Amino acid sequence: MPETLTARAVAAKILTETRKDKQFAAETLDNYPGIVNKPAATDLIMGVLRNRRLLDVIVEKVMRQPFDNIRANLRNIIRIAVFELVYRPHTADYAVVNEAVDYAAKITDSKGAGFVNWILRSTQKHIINRGSSNEIESVNSRKFIPQSPVSCCEFDIEVLPDKNESMSAYLGIAFSLPDWLVESWLAEFGVEKTTEICFASNRRPSVYLRVNPLKTTAENLADELRAAGVDCKIEPESQMIKSTRPGSVTELPGFNEGLFVVQDLSAAKPVSLLNPQQGWKILDLCAAPGTKTTQLAEATAGKAKIVATDIDISRLQKVRENIKRIGLSDCVRVIEYQSLDEVFRQSGGFDCILVDAPCSNTGVLARRPEVRHRITREAVDESTKLQQDLLFHAAGMLKKRGILCYSTCSIQPEENRLLIKRFLENNQRFNLKAEKLILPSAGDFDHDGSYTAVMEAQYC
Repeated sequence: MPETLTARAVAAKILTETRKDKQFAAETLDNYPGIVNKPAATDLIMGVLRNRRLLDVIVEKVMRQPFDNIRANLRNIIRIAVFELVYRPHTADYAVVNEAVDYAAKITDSKGAGFVNWILRSTQKHIINRGSSNEIESVNSRKFIPQSPVSCCEFDIEVLPDKNESMSAYLGIAFSLPDWLVESWLAEFGVEKTTEICFASNRRPSVYLRVNPLKTTAENLADELRAAGVDCKIEPESQMIKSTRPGSVTELPGFNEGLFVVQDLSAAKPVSLLNPQQGWKILDLCAAPGTKTTQLAEATAGKAKIVATDIDISRLQKVRENIKRIGLSDCVRVIEYQSLDEVFRQSGGFDCILVDAPCSNTGVLARRPEVRHRITREAVDESTKLQQDLLFHAAGMLKKRGILCYSTCSIQPEENRLLIKRFLENNQRFNLKAEKLILPSAGDFDHDGSYTAVMEAQYC
């Protein structure tokens, strides 16, 4: 019989495995056996990943030596406990400390358990208020860890850099983001907007359900969800349904019937801005896992001819599954990327091509927190080369007056505004019809960041 692990123990194991394999924790977690409380484990894993740089700094300040001096098999046990002490003021601190010490004793020895106990007890002593409701701007920023725009965790020692000396260093550590990335945001968006982006990048993201309008309405689906005990509300503009704790999405009412697709508010914007029409021949060039492919099919009521492909052949199966679930397989043809040129020649060109390009993911750091620990300036530069190549390839497959829609989940100007500006300068047969940058938000209807540009070809 497999060993049953607590949420904290599972979180520690997966955090260690994710670091080694450079995978995404959510993917590892999906296949992990023996989880007593999967939602709790997920919250701990994502919470630590979103705040790891800061957690390490706190421990360094407390023990007055580098975090890397700690034994590798104890690091994530300590990170999880410190995360709960700082960001979970309503969780009993004795429970946090005791379970961490017990688990450390189980996987190491009495010396390891004693060290974990010392670190966590010492951290406890330095915390004055685990959930201060003071306005962040009105307090000594070096001793207050921001939890939200209006709450913080108060220490009796200085943990953070002085924001008056370096705002990028302060925000970088406070929100566990690379300093260079914060500097780029400050230069592009200013202090106020950058601070909002930081909070949004560290939020616990809500789950949004994009309603399939061919099968139901937002009101009817929301009623079904509430009847099943799911707390939800409808976002007025998009008519998407927000739920902060939906449990397993695949077990929600209407999932198997194809009544909805999970999609963030900002991720739904490109197809909305594109406004695809019935009768069009549409190419979804970077289709996997099929979220926008299904949206294109719904938006055209199944009366467009859609070709979906992706360079990653293994992920095309997910596109097929999503299309089948919503019941619009007849209007979507899923092909391997190697077949695209032949399909283009047979089609005579596309009326519309959606290029949802691979990118740095800087708009979805709350949802994919590992990215902040892996992204580099060089990686952004590499992304722009691929994005430019995809745009040029797509441009050559459009009909006269065809529509080219480019989108990313990045908020970096190099991958968005500046790239499109350069593309238009080198392709003067295209006119920019619409452009939209959405910054991440931690507001009531929280959302990720995204960028969309819609361009029209004037002649062949």
